[in-house]
Amino acid sequence: MVTLDNSAPPDPSAPSTAAPRRERTTRVAVASGVGTIMEFYDFAIYGTATALVFNKIFFNVDDPWFGTFLGFATFAVGFVMAPIGALIFGHFGDKFGRRKALTAAFLLMGGSTLAMGVLPDYQAIGIVAPIILVFLRMVHGISRGGEIGGAALLAAEHAPTHRRGLYGCFVTLGSPVGGILANLSFALVLLMPMEQVLAWGWRIPFLIGGVVLAIGVWTRSRVSETPDFVQSKQAEESSPPAFAVLRQNWRRVALAAGINVGQNCYAFLLFTFMLSFLTETDPGRGFERSPVVLGSTLALACHAATVVLGSYLSDRLGRKTVIGFGMITSLLFAPALFWVTASGSLAACITVISIGFALTGFVYGPMLTTFAELFPITQRYSGIGIGFQVGAVLGGGLAPMIANRIVSATGSVIPVGIYAAVLMAISLCCLMVIRETAPALAGRPSLGQRLRG
Repeated sequence: MVTLDNSAPPDPSAPSTAAPRRERTTRVAVASGVGTIMEFYDFAIYGTATALVFNKIFFNVDDPWFGTFLGFATFAVGFVMAPIGALIFGHFGDKFGRRKALTAAFLLMGGSTLAMGVLPDYQAIGIVAPIILVFLRMVHGISRGGEIGGAALLAAEHAPTHRRGLYGCFVTLGSPVGGILANLSFALVLLMPMEQVLAWGWRIPFLIGGVVLAIGVWTRSRVSETPDFVQSKQAEESSPPAFAVLRQNWRRVALAAGINVGQNCYAFLLFTFMLSFLTETDPGRGFERSPVVLGSTLALACHAATVVLGSYLSDRLGRKTVIGFGMITSLLFAPALFWVTASGSLAACITVISIGFALTGFVYGPMLTTFAELFPITQRYSGIGIGFQVGAVLGGGLAPMIANRIVSATGSVIPVGIYAAVLMAISLCCLMVIRETAPALAGRPSLGQRLRG
């Protein structure tokens, strides 16, 4: 059974012998959230571009639906590389500090996004174009593996003990915010004639990522190292943290991956796969692109609201209570959600997608804080990164591609709902195994302990 490390961060009101003072809330919020915004902004614009235009400019094959599948395959490459990045950046983040590892990951991630924006298309350089695109996705995936774990620690380790959950939403909120910014940028681009979108307009959202990169570098340079890391003195130890967490706490890593797999699958099915299904004519629904993108933006706003609400409630009701509520309701709602998208109106489709996103917000909001509380300070960066990213590969990374093939094989989107429900059920089982990590409720036994008496 997993034994949790629920040690609290040092008291900010302690005498001068304690760790350095904690940063202002606003500074921590921007510094921790900006990287996640960039991360999911890039994934969102790439996913949107894959669903809407990349099957015509990089993966130009006779079957547009198969071209979309090829695009989703390169989308998955970014997820597959992320655990490697988690190993690399997790080691340096636990060994030499959160800030240094985060800065390196952020620069690499932003640089790859900008490079995609200037990459020549298939007509210009032929097969070399998609090869370079895949390479850039690999680079972005590696850097992404180092981003979210470090950002979660930047927030949680600067937070007062009783507000860790709320501070954690600075990071998780970056996901819907990045998605909203991506959708708005593409919605504006889609106001152009499609010929111009295909010729050069699709590049604009990628180049805008340079603005987020500049903001992120500036804000993170102004935030101090976290008090928890300073007190841990990990830099004096010799054992590689990434290997240590896999050797000593592999069960926690596996449970973290399992908890994330359902939410990640659900989210990327709704955001990425649904864009292609609702806009493609065969076997999709054939709706206009702009209303679908705007509707998806509304759904992400619902997700953002429940991310904040779920994070806030997790400090009071417990992480497991809030996450479990989101998992159970998402699991039960999945079949109905995909049944409506199979034949409902555009308004009905956007409504159920918004509800689905809102339910997963309760899962995602407190998740990273929960992961941070699962691991000892000297292994947190590695533990969060590896656990989260392995779950992301098995969940979100493969989900759009698998859903594409399910629809192609069955001619129906309804079985995709069963697929989403099954993965969410797996996550729920993993959640039931761990103990409560919220400081106010720490020590509450897990279901397995209660069953054993």
